Amino acid sequence: MHPDHARQGPAQPEGRISDQLPTLNLDALPGATPAHVVGLNEAANAGQQELVLRLMEIGFLPGEPVSIVAAGFPARDPLAVRIGQATFALRRHEAALVRVRPGVFNGEKA
Repeated sequence: MHPDHARQGPAQPEGRISDQLPTLNLDALPGATPAHVVGLNEAANAGQQELVLRLMEIGFLPGEPVSIVAAGFPARDPLAVRIGQATFALRRHEAALVRVRPGVFNGEKA
């Protein structure tokens, strides 16, 4: 094996979401910032568990493109969130259960 090849890490597919990019909760994502769902936060109680299941059912799944298209004033509650091709209104405590990674990936439009 050539010495230069030994120093390189494993090849990543083009456009793959890097695990090194920071993640944040959806409620903290600035408006109009493209992102992708990384996952859902662990529920702390039965009420949150129901919310997590509902978020999964409506499409908040890893890899899905997401952005905040509008927010209530003055406290940014509720949030109008675009997930894939659908738009939903979420309360901030609901959006806080969704973990996202900002950025445009796989050639998607901003």
